[in-house]
Amino acid sequence: MPASGRLPPLRDAFRTEEQKRTYVRHLFATIADRYDLITILLSYGRDSRWKNGLVALSGAARGTRALDLACGTGDIAHRLAARGARTFGLDVTHRMLQLAGGRKRDGDPVAFVTGDMMALPFPDASFDLVTTGYGIRNVPAIEPALAEIARVLAPGGLFLSLDFNRPSSPVLRSIYLAYLTVVGSALGLALHRNPDTYRYIPESIRRYPGAPRVCEIAREQGFSRCDWMPVLGGLMAIHTGRK
Repeated sequence: MPASGRLPPLRDAFRTEEQKRTYVRHLFATIADRYDLITILLSYGRDSRWKNGLVALSGAARGTRALDLACGTGDIAHRLAARGARTFGLDVTHRMLQLAGGRKRDGDPVAFVTGDMMALPFPDASFDLVTTGYGIRNVPAIEPALAEIARVLAPGGLFLSLDFNRPSSPVLRSIYLAYLTVVGSALGLALHRNPDTYRYIPESIRRYPGAPRVCEIAREQGFSRCDWMPVLGGLMAIHTGRK
């Protein structure tokens, strides 16, 4: 992380897995206190509805052992805990976890832990349910992250992921990325005095393999099946994987 506290150049973020790891950690430390605002603005207020839908699909209930990865400020983790699931929320950004912990109510069955999705600090078959919102696209490499998720899931366990998608249509993809670049630049300049701050999102989508390929990777890494459903006309996606 640069001594100046500023983000590294965006052009360096995707050169190697290690550079992406460093950039993403620095980025989310920078934006943590505005993270909830940004998700609302970029989704036109629909983010909460999408997360509610993901949690409804989970079937989480009292006694479910749940893990929410890249948990951020705890949106999904708190929803799972509210349904009675014994929930861990994991994130690499300490400030995100401080904010998530600050939303915890007495008696909620949720705990937050600092950790890396590519090296989960849990034994094999620890969870019935693993969720993530905007997590898979941000890992340095998707394959080891999905392998780790499969490892910590019990046989028959469920994995759910909400994320941006990479539309297969070149025309739609160009319009989508242009929109995110323009809006992201404006928000980055207004909130951080750095237009590159949220340009990371379209650049990460540009390099993302897309929802169908993520399912192929999941099956390669130990899932018995994987499906995905389009959200917002396919601009977003929810993946469903079964161990």
